Amino acid sequence: MPNSQMTPGIAPARLEDGAYEDNFSDLHPGYAPHEALVAADRCYFCHDAPCTTACPTDIDIPMFIRQIQAGMPDEAAKTILSQNILGGMCARVCPTETLCEEVCVRETAEGKPVEIGRLQRFATDSLMSHADQPFTRAESTGKKIAVIGAGPAGLSCAHRLASHGHDVDMFDGRAKAGGLNEFGIAAYKSTNDFAAREVEWLMSIGGISLTYGKRLGENLDLATLQSDYDAVFLSIGLAGVNALRADGEDKDGVRDAVDFISDLRQADDLAKLPVGRNVVVIGGGMTAVDAAVQSKLLGAENVTISYRRTRDKMGASGFEQDLAAVHGVRILENTQPKRVLGNGKCEGIELEYTTDDGSGLKGTGEIVTLPADQIFKAIGQTLGETPEGVKLEGRKIAVTDSGATSLSGVWAGGDCASGGDDLTVTAVAEGRDAAEDINKSLMG
Repeated sequence: MPNSQMTPGIAPARLEDGAYEDNFSDLHPGYAPHEALVAADRCYFCHDAPCTTACPTDIDIPMFIRQIQAGMPDEAAKTILSQNILGGMCARVCPTETLCEEVCVRETAEGKPVEIGRLQRFATDSLMSHADQPFTRAESTGKKIAVIGAGPAGLSCAHRLASHGHDVDMFDGRAKAGGLNEFGIAAYKSTNDFAAREVEWLMSIGGISLTYGKRLGENLDLATLQSDYDAVFLSIGLAGVNALRADGEDKDGVRDAVDFISDLRQADDLAKLPVGRNVVVIGGGMTAVDAAVQSKLLGAENVTISYRRTRDKMGASGFEQDLAAVHGVRILENTQPKRVLGNGKCEGIELEYTTDDGSGLKGTGEIVTLPADQIFKAIGQTLGETPEGVKLEGRKIAVTDSGATSLSGVWAGGDCASGGDDLTVTAVAEGRDAAEDINKSLMG
């Protein structure tokens, strides 16, 4: 028999058999062909399309929707993938509601945009289900590039370099490729092992080798890589998590939200994954929402997101905030962690209310105490060990618009690099653009 939701502490099997499969089913199921045609027919096919301008990878959105409307989903997929080789995953996880769909003419006129993300998924899924990728490798150039990190930026860079005929050796510290697509995305956004299948499909272009268990600063040395390869691309992500800076944060039951999400994504049986009865998530981005919603879906009774500013300042989009609310997650704004309560293991948390009078965020001294047997930190990640000799900008690797770092022959992209938003789609664009600059640098 499953544990009751009233079981105190952190416990597995809080739900009845079958509930997990229902709870973690696809958030946005793919379109059937007739549904895609109806959705595509709503597009005005704007000549100066604001949706394309809003897309970090510059996909010609009116073009691929017109191709779907004309009954050519494979051609639509080629239009998408030529700009964004991870278009299938981006269709699932990209916050389209704050990018392309937010500026859709239908959205501004009627409050109901063309569902661009679901149309993109329809096209890419259709192609991947029955065909090899539409890209072939150019004749070998004899150049060899090292890509460190097999996340979205690294995969995008490797594929584009391989298409130009370069040989790519890709290294990753984990036992599986995909980066955040594999380990850091909510399970209901990427189902049926899609991230791994997309990596396998991407690498079928050839010319890319992938070695696991290799990390920069541990068993990979940047200076040696520079000597052994014609170019190096760093897509090492962010390894550390910021501290709560609250008394007692070292107690049992306090952990990083990214680790919790990773465990959930790799779990063979979700019923065996323990979750608290009372869960508090500290943070305001999509990771915070993913951790909170999935805690609720695992059977947590009370889940609260504590965010230090007002809801309109949250990194999570309005859609993500509404998703949390629909699943019974409470968002407690203008609060920051003060003290974790408990004797060895966390039993509660003191949150201090905050205010911003224009001179910066300050605590008011007013405290609210919540029961909490599990606390997740989702307050941003840090670079971890800095690659030797690389100039930083803030707490990330400084790069030019094309991804070049301060070191000759070394480029960087994705979460580890300065610049764009920490989104999968942005990382894909940065990897692609860096690959083009590397190719130009090597080939003149």
